[in-house]
Amino acid sequence: MTMGGAPWSLPGGNIADLLESRKIDNVKDINWRLHCHSSLIQRLELERELEGHEGCVNSLAWNKSGTFLISGSDDLEINVWNYVERKLSCSVDTGHTANIFCTRFIPETGDEIVASGAGDAEVRVFNLSQTTTQRTPEPLALFRCHSGRVKKLAVEPGNPNVLWSASEDGSLRQHDLREGTCCPSVGSANQECGSVLLDLRSGAKKSLGEPPKHLLALKSCDISPTRPHQILVGGSDAFGRLYDRRMLPSTSSFQTRIKAPSCVTYFCPIHLSERRSPSLHLTHVAFSPTGEELLMSYSGEHVYLMDVNYDSTMKYSVDDIPERTFLPPALSELEAFSHQSASSKHASIKKRPSKKQDICDQLLQAATHSLENNSDLLHGIEVCCEVLERRGQQIDDRQMHDFLCVRAALFLKRNWRGDAAMAIRDCRKARETDVLSFKTYFYMAESLQKLGKHENALDFAMMALYLSPSNSEVQEQVKVIKERIASGQSSKENGGASNFSRLGDANSEREDSDFDEMELDIVTSMSGDENNDLEPRAFRPSLNLILPRDTESHGDSGHPDRSAGSPSSSSQNETDNKVEYAVDMKQRYVGHCNVGTDIKQASFLGRRGEFIASGSDDGRLFIWEKITGRLIKILVGDETVVNCIQCHPFDCAIATSGIDNTIKLWTPHAQMAAIMGGTSSCPEAADVLSVLSRNQKKLMRSRGMPAFEFLERLGLSEYSEGNLRPFECVQS
Repeated sequence: MTMGGAPWSLPGGNIADLLESRKIDNVKDINWRLHCHSSLIQRLELERELEGHEGCVNSLAWNKSGTFLISGSDDLEINVWNYVERKLSCSVDTGHTANIFCTRFIPETGDEIVASGAGDAEVRVFNLSQTTTQRTPEPLALFRCHSGRVKKLAVEPGNPNVLWSASEDGSLRQHDLREGTCCPSVGSANQECGSVLLDLRSGAKKSLGEPPKHLLALKSCDISPTRPHQILVGGSDAFGRLYDRRMLPSTSSFQTRIKAPSCVTYFCPIHLSERRSPSLHLTHVAFSPTGEELLMSYSGEHVYLMDVNYDSTMKYSVDDIPERTFLPPALSELEAFSHQSASSKHASIKKRPSKKQDICDQLLQAATHSLENNSDLLHGIEVCCEVLERRGQQIDDRQMHDFLCVRAALFLKRNWRGDAAMAIRDCRKARETDVLSFKTYFYMAESLQKLGKHENALDFAMMALYLSPSNSEVQEQVKVIKERIASGQSSKENGGASNFSRLGDANSEREDSDFDEMELDIVTSMSGDENNDLEPRAFRPSLNLILPRDTESHGDSGHPDRSAGSPSSSSQNETDNKVEYAVDMKQRYVGHCNVGTDIKQASFLGRRGEFIASGSDDGRLFIWEKITGRLIKILVGDETVVNCIQCHPFDCAIATSGIDNTIKLWTPHAQMAAIMGGTSSCPEAADVLSVLSRNQKKLMRSRGMPAFEFLERLGLSEYSEGNLRPFECVQS
């Protein structure tokens, strides 16, 4: 069932046939396919609300066998839930003094050893067997080496000895439980803690081309389930980083800020690699169950799928960005191609189309109908994605070109955040199949106009006019662009309107690189000792001010002086000369809104990761098909915000949590398959498209730093919560 009545079904086959095939086929493979079958996903419905917390539930994690679920909350307690009985098994008063953000079962310990990380910068380890005699047990281990909030814990499958913690202080620490159960005690000879695996206090990048020099406040980390030496981190910039633990240098001291170690790979969608907005950052990163792919969820943006085993076409450097985004080909290149005969250019379309190609032509007509009637644009985009992402081998170059152009036009009409960048990607691919098609240049010009690159847009519009001189749409496009360029030049000469007026333009896809960011450090003490300037656990929040860029003040380079704030001038010069590469996106998932919290997760569903799920600021859970990016399920999971999503390791069951103090358990027991679902307290009656549109408007409005985050960075979270909006629930 789809919003537009698409003439295709979801993948996975008939579930009854799969069950029958277990008699003759590989049972393991069939069971994996049944785990989160599409027909089961579309029948998800709320089965149970687990009650036991008295605050926002910020963390969920299953044990290996799926018999227990652990949760952490703002009430400073860890709860362990029995999955079979659907009830609370035990509760631990942790002794944390601030919100619990992460909890994990320690592997191979009989599910008795658990760990928690919190806003008090502490990591605590407990033995659940002690809760039978005391509700507030002494922790087995207590690590106080972080100086910022601990946002994520990671464990290695099969390893009961090591625990990793990611903190907003810019460090990823590796705690070996065999070496000690606490940090050096106060007054001991050696106050240095040797648990630092990554020191990224000078690791954040504002763009791919700039050297890292700012604090990378870590929000998330994950260990590869198949290659445990690979560790993935994400934080307060746009880049996911993959490290090989075997290649990392030892960190002798955390007292002095050092140059950030090099990662194996940067991951970032190419259209986000040059953004400088302080509001654009990662809230969650995760490996797929196979370890071959990874998810990255952005605050103020969408969820992206990346390929760990990327090919050369997905890898790019800062020098590749102009060619792949806004630089037009040389006019001489078009003139050379224009001498080709039509027969050689379209030889493939003279072949008799196959039955599968006929079906694709019907789908193309459906997508074109959505475009021409400006109705159900989402359905038209889904139709194109179905063919391009799943049936790409069944179509010829002519069909490939047409689908790419139609999808680009649909993106431009819909005009959600990032759609102009997606249209540019499609136009570039379409140009590879037909370099003489005026449509690719026409839609490229439209895309660049939406991004504010009018000079580059004019270049593509002139090429479209060269290829189709009598086309009235192209003629009008050239005229409009020239007028906008002239208007901009006139405004600049006359002083023009203030650049600040563009800050509030909710429909603008203008690049955030039009603004500069000033970062101010403000030091507050987490211990409450305001007289000790050298207190090792001082918390250093920062305030970012966004100012319009005066390009003339930076000379020809267009960049401010980069020497300030670097670890050292020699290391800075060495970094400047190094060419950095990043890996581009594989798929994008849109429809939700991630602005209000920075603990919002995106997760793989199924033992093979066939589906993608994310929470949202509108209190809903969104589920997409991984391959095509098609939205297949929306569930109302919270009265305010859904933050956490965890799929059961074997059953088709999903646990979610958010601002509410309950945990929702979703199972496929609905009588009918449907795209929308709700809870008893929040029945869902809203139209799908209106839900998606509202979320996109929120995303388009999010730019810069809102007041509540300013208070949060000052360490005044108690004033920012509730009065303005929930940021990450705090204990009242």
